[in-house]
Amino acid sequence: MSVAQRGVAIAVGLLSSAAVRAEVQTRVVEYRQGDTALEGFLAYDAEGPARRPGVLVVHDWSGVGPYVKRRAEQLARMGYVAFAADVYGKGVRPAGPKEASAAAGALKADRKLLRARVVAALDELRRQPNVLSGQVAAIGYCFGGTAVLELARSGADVAGVVSFHGGLDSPTPADGKNIKARVLVLHGADDPFVPQSQVKALEDELRGGAVDWQLVEYGGAVHSFTNPEAGSDNAKGAAYNAAADRRSWKAMEDFFAEIFASSGGGGAAR
Repeated sequence: MSVAQRGVAIAVGLLSSAAVRAEVQTRVVEYRQGDTALEGFLAYDAEGPARRPGVLVVHDWSGVGPYVKRRAEQLARMGYVAFAADVYGKGVRPAGPKEASAAAGALKADRKLLRARVVAALDELRRQPNVLSGQVAAIGYCFGGTAVLELARSGADVAGVVSFHGGLDSPTPADGKNIKARVLVLHGADDPFVPQSQVKALEDELRGGAVDWQLVEYGGAVHSFTNPEAGSDNAKGAAYNAAADRRSWKAMEDFFAEIFASSGGGGAAR
């Protein structure tokens, strides 16, 4: 059996076992980036392989909360070890849009620090004994989508990154040449916060870096299209779109099946 065939078998096995039984275990994990204490959320299926691929999940501007924890648990039920990163700091949980905008804005203005926070979370995920350290990916929502693209631009050794309705801008587009990961961008075609000029700039950046990339745009979808708490009024610029939510999750599933099949991790230890 070839490496690619073994990878496909692993992915199929993970999904099949998750469909039969998913006893998701969760716990809060404290870790550090420099002198800053951070508090992430780990989720995994207690059954199945002793080691399996890991997925880093980066929160939107609201921080580590119910939404990102739910996504981590979904990934755990699929057979992955999921770690919801904390890029703000232990106890820093914005109370509303004003605080969230300030917290996210501070890190978007300091991309070096943003990258360091995401890399610290990635390192913590890799330290988990049930993670295949050579088979790791990262996904992010809104602000978190920006964060995982910055992770890729840092040259991090990850199999792939997925941005869900994330900001796509970069103050240093030449960093696209550092990208080793495959990139999947899932974007609301009518997102008023991410203009087409930003989409075009990202495409140029990825082409310039000879990156293996995909960009999917969902018609009728605006910002935050995966989050039911965003409401249903597109006129506000952020709204839930059930079809785009479903389709984007499926696109991520297919992307993972591909990248983990070709990352050469071999069989999962049992």
